[in-house]
Amino acid sequence: MTDSPQALQQDQYNAALVSNACPPDWVNPQPPGRYNLVVIGAGPAGLAAAAGAAALGAKVALIEEKLMGGDSLNVGSVPSKCLIRSARAYHDVYKACRFGIRLCQDIDEDFAAVMARMRQVRSHLSLRDSARRFRDKGVDIYLGRGVFSGRNTLTVGGATLRFARALIATGSRPVIPAIEGIDRAGYLTNESIFTLTSQPRRLAIIGAGPVGCELAQAFCRLGSEVALIEREDRILPDADADAARLLAGCLQRDDVNLHLGAVVTHVRAIDRDKIVHLRQDKQLLNFAVDQILVSAGRAPNIEGLNLPAAGVRYDVLRGVIVDDRLRTSNRDIYAAGDVCTHHRHTHAAQAMARVVLHNALLFGRRRFSDLVIPSCAYTDPEIAQVGLNCEQAARRGIDMDTYNVPLHTIDRAIIDSEETGLVKIHTHKATDRIAGATIVARHASEMIGEITLAMTHNIGLDRIADMVRPYPTLSDAIRKAADACTRTRLTPRMKTLVKRLLAWRR
Repeated sequence: MTDSPQALQQDQYNAALVSNACPPDWVNPQPPGRYNLVVIGAGPAGLAAAAGAAALGAKVALIEEKLMGGDSLNVGSVPSKCLIRSARAYHDVYKACRFGIRLCQDIDEDFAAVMARMRQVRSHLSLRDSARRFRDKGVDIYLGRGVFSGRNTLTVGGATLRFARALIATGSRPVIPAIEGIDRAGYLTNESIFTLTSQPRRLAIIGAGPVGCELAQAFCRLGSEVALIEREDRILPDADADAARLLAGCLQRDDVNLHLGAVVTHVRAIDRDKIVHLRQDKQLLNFAVDQILVSAGRAPNIEGLNLPAAGVRYDVLRGVIVDDRLRTSNRDIYAAGDVCTHHRHTHAAQAMARVVLHNALLFGRRRFSDLVIPSCAYTDPEIAQVGLNCEQAARRGIDMDTYNVPLHTIDRAIIDSEETGLVKIHTHKATDRIAGATIVARHASEMIGEITLAMTHNIGLDRIADMVRPYPTLSDAIRKAADACTRTRLTPRMKTLVKRLLAWRR
């Protein structure tokens, strides 16, 4: 969950954010009777479910303990992408000489202005998720902590709410590894790093998952000395190996110091420095930094909900236990988002909320396993993946054919000087049925949608080859992969028949 409103720096943008996301003068309504749906958590899943249920005419209550919008708006996707965009803009100007543009004077970044822009964008977007807007949609908004008091009741702010159905959408929080001295030295997480107004000259980041890689590159481009530490032997351990290798090279070219296969043994505070001690390749290393960012995983927010009173099973690591229809062990209570899945993305939470709406209110039988959920690291270049990659397929014993198109063979990539990247599409062996894809490109998050759509509607890779694309675009790499798949389906016998037919027509 997000930091409390009181923890935010007081400026005009955060004041607007708090006014929208947690109005100080808000008065909770009086429960009117039994609700059709009570939602705990006003993040992406909770907001989508509440808005959708109200649009259907249901009587809906939405409970939020901290800030409407959840992590995505306040300390996740929105602020991080603002920071990344500013860093990319600075990088592009600095590298403009590649395109024949010569700068008349040196350029410099203004970190305080970068963070002020982030707060401005966040406060603007908070209007969309505001308490007043959802009240106007017909949703009863309760600000406070929701606690189950029975199988079909919960309390918030001294009031008891009765419900026919409930949705747990309380999200997740950062996991802090057990590192000696880190509490005394102090550290940042995604919940606190966006409160910075002065740039750390030296930054250590623990964990090279998507968030760690994104912020390592952004801070480095803005001028920080960044050390990125990962206990595995590569960055993005869950990503395609070739994609991770390409990105690692890009990070190093941006001067990010990679420490792979490294474990932080302890941290010491000396004066204003934080001394990070590592064990890497049987060697002991140490270096001084100004700030430490911990990005080493997430844990579900299940504390304080009193789930046993509601008859809801849970696990401290996995979160709320749900079936394929997102029902908990109490069939009147559902869960969606980070609190019950490893797909910790805003878009996944929203998609899960739609599954819950159909199943909880419309007597549907939709299954979570039917969702095709892409993931993306918003680095430069971006890495987007959907379905299986080679390593995942091998672990499951699934045979695949792979069609790999490097971006240096694509005209648009050459024109834009963005040849570092690839499009890799996998099909089930000897078929055109898509099993997964990985794209490494500046706008991979936009390109992956085409493959996701094809997988969702069982469109084969052969059919994608029929699509006419504008020239020049990076998505021509997808067409090339599809053409390669089509050629492999021409058997020797078919080639012989075509050859005879052409000879006859001469």
